Formats: sequence, C-alpha cells, structure tokens
Amino acid sequence: MVAVWIGVPLLALAVDWWLGEPPAAWHPVVWMGRALQWWGERLAPTIPVSRDLKLFWRAALVWCVLIAIVLIVAWLAQQLVLMLHGFVAAALLALLLKPLLAWRMLHDEVLAVEVALGQSLPAGRAQLSRLVSRDVSALTAVQVRESAIESLAENLNDSVVAPLFWFALLGLPGAALYRFANTADAMWGYPGMRGGRYWQWAGKWAARADDVLSWVPARITALLMAAGAKGLPLRSLARQARKTPSPNSGWPMAAMALALGVRLAKPGVYTLNSQGRRAGPLDTRRAARMGSQVVLALVPLVVAIQLMVLGVVSWLLA
Repeated sequence: MVAVWIGVPLLALAVDWWLGEPPAAWHPVVWMGRALQWWGERLAPTIPVSRDLKLFWRAALVWCVLIAIVLIVAWLAQQLVLMLHGFVAAALLALLLKPLLAWRMLHDEVLAVEVALGQSLPAGRAQLSRLVSRDVSALTAVQVRESAIESLAENLNDSVVAPLFWFALLGLPGAALYRFANTADAMWGYPGMRGGRYWQWAGKWAARADDVLSWVPARITALLMAAGAKGLPLRSLARQARKTPSPNSGWPMAAMALALGVRLAKPGVYTLNSQGRRAGPLDTRRAARMGSQVVLALVPLVVAIQLMVLGVVSWLLA
C-alpha cells in the first residue's frame, strides 16, 4: 500500500508531461465545468441584486450537492483501483489523478504567449486571452508578458501544487475536491457582473471555499519558489503578497516577481515588486524554468506528507 501511494504523484506528473491533457469528452474537470455552468445559468440573476441570503444559500446547497457527487465518484474509483495489485494499482491511480493537475499545458501556453508576442502584439494578446479572464485588448507588450508570468505563478498553485497537496492528505477524493472548488471559483466566484450574470451572492460560497482550500498550498508554492531562488526575504514576500485582493494568489505571484527581479502588475488593481525592472522575453522562459523547479521540488514534499498521513492512519488503527 505504501509503495502504491508514494509513487502515484510522480507517475501522474510523468503522464502529464508526456501525454498532456486527455480529450475533453473524457476530462473530469470539463464535466465539472459543464455541471457548474448549467447550474450557474439557473442560479445567478441577469441583473444586480441587493443582499440576497436566500440566493447565497441556494448556491451553497448546489455546490455541496455537486461536490458530494464528485467525492463519491472519486472514492469509488479509488477503491476499485486499490483492489488491484502493486504497480497496476499505482499506474491506474496516477491515470485517474492526472486530469486533476496540469503542468505541461500551463507551461506550454505561457511560452506560447511569448512566441506570439514575437509575431505581433495582437497575436500576443490573443494567446494571452486563452490564459486569463481579464480584458486584454488594451494591454501593452510588457503588460501581456507580465500577465502571462502572473498566470503561470498563480496557476502553478491551482493546477499542480494544490491538487497534489490535497491528494497527499485525502487521496483521489482530496484532489477532486480541490479541482472542483477551484473550477467553481473560476466560474462563479466574481464580486459583480460577468458573462451577463450577477455573481455577488450566487458565487460567494464558491469563492470562499476556494480561498480556504488554497490557503496552505499557495504559501507552499511561494516558499518553494523562494527556495529555488536561493532564498527570498520572507517579510518582503508577505508584504508584496498582501497587495493583491486575493488572500492566496498574491503569494506565488509575489514570489515569482521577487525571484525574477521584475515588476508584475494588474493595471488599476495592484503592482508587485514595483522597484523591479520591466519583464523581458527571457523572463517568461525563466519563469517557466522556475515553475518546473517548483514541480520537481514538490514531489519529495508530497511524499513526506503521504508518509506522515499513512503513519497517523496506522497509529489510529493500531
């Protein structure tokens, strides 16, 4: 059992790097997104509304029912796989875990922004729009590059570190729990109008749930970046991280800005490492390499957490 558990994260990352994303028809995160979209269209109003606690609790109930379904399916799949022997069980569990994380796609999409920028600013903006939800139509080349680097840092946590952290703690249901919560936040967790619907109350539960589940992983991501940069002043890191509206995304983004020595900003919202230089083409590639270093450094940490959890479980059952 121990050998099965500790080998799964590395196998899943290897499958991710070699094979990339599964087809949409077989992708569990796509299924989650479709369910969330269907319910969102029936929950969120098309006009702004004042304080609406009934809407808040209806959306919270739908979120809880959907996550219960996700957890049950993930648990049953895990139990079926664990009935098999050794390496077969580990390989199948890694294949089930893989769609719940995505480093190769994030890495390639961010580098593709830099390639597109080399062709033209409109091409860079178009490529960036695949990564971010903000309006990119008025961004300069430097701002496009900054946004791509920020997206890599933030999604490094959301798409790799956090799913593996929760897998280490709770197995496949833990990774599925996090990916559902993060997807729900991305689709519902807005403080106002988006996509013709008002999410202030319909999306508040989803946003807060993601904040809670991302709190520890976001700081782990930042600390792994700091370690890869041969140490960053933690007080400066914390001070920069608090400049963003999110309680979590600022940590990996601030760590990336400080590690690269560049300025990263979202116009009109925040500026990280304001004394840093303007991000250049090589910084996008440096950010991608730093992300890969974080992923590699994450593996032994995840194994250590898994061993700790197995030890606690063994002690409780003794």
